[in-house]
Amino acid sequence: MLTQLSNQFADAVAAAAPSVVQVHGRRRPASGLVYGEGVVVTTMRAVGHEDGLRVRTHAGDLLDASLAGWDPATSLAVLRVPGLTAAPLSPSSTPPRVGHLALAVARSWSNAVTASAGVVAVIGGPLPTGRRRAIDQVIRTTAPMHDGFSGGAFLDTEGALLGLTTAAAIRGLGVVIPAGIVWKTVAHVLEHGGSAKGYLGIVGHPVQLRDAQAAASGRDAALLVANLAPGGPAEAAGVLIGDLLVALDGTPVTSPEELLDLLTGARVGHSATLHLVRGGSTTEVTVTIGERSAA
Repeated sequence: MLTQLSNQFADAVAAAAPSVVQVHGRRRPASGLVYGEGVVVTTMRAVGHEDGLRVRTHAGDLLDASLAGWDPATSLAVLRVPGLTAAPLSPSSTPPRVGHLALAVARSWSNAVTASAGVVAVIGGPLPTGRRRAIDQVIRTTAPMHDGFSGGAFLDTEGALLGLTTAAAIRGLGVVIPAGIVWKTVAHVLEHGGSAKGYLGIVGHPVQLRDAQAAASGRDAALLVANLAPGGPAEAAGVLIGDLLVALDGTPVTSPEELLDLLTGARVGHSATLHLVRGGSTTEVTVTIGERSAA
């Protein structure tokens, strides 16, 4: 029986592998799920920024990707990936139950398939994710997961999709967004993602400020400007690589997700003040918010 179950797990992972891709958006790659032809869903934690996104397929092909949109409540990001033809996983027709065995499938740093097994430990919600935001339901699992699992697949023992894995954990249990919520969210983003959204052209990483920087800015954390889109609004305004972005128009910025959340369509074409720490002192830069093209 154990050998049969072991083979069943291995077969489920192998069948799912082509639908689980590697996402290059941060220093360390994460994972993503094929939603349909040319479309991948992952987490904003995996994406990190809008520029220089790439997706590596099961076959090893490295494809350019662009951010089609994201959902602030779930922090799910939708990528357009021209040339991606892999088929999506089928959502499970059987609702998960506490105690069910399940598999988490993702991509390692080398693009190898990686998997872990556990049980569905808790099914609950809503899970608050911010001010007036929540995910209606989440699955929590004992399956061990590291950052590379962010955006990966959570499968039942038949290989059907139960949800999308995240890098979050609650009391030691990994958090999974149910497949029904993921698919519904992607459809909504694809339908409405073409609406105007602000754009700065900043590639950033969250950092904790040193004592002197925190004292100067009045903030504990910031977004390190790691790269700038050539000719983008931020570069044109005089933002420099190495600057620490602490706020936009006085609203704190500590992550790429928070910055994207602030860049609403209503800001397009309007001026905004970027509060920066440069060297050991603070400075302010006025920038005209551009419009991110619909992907």
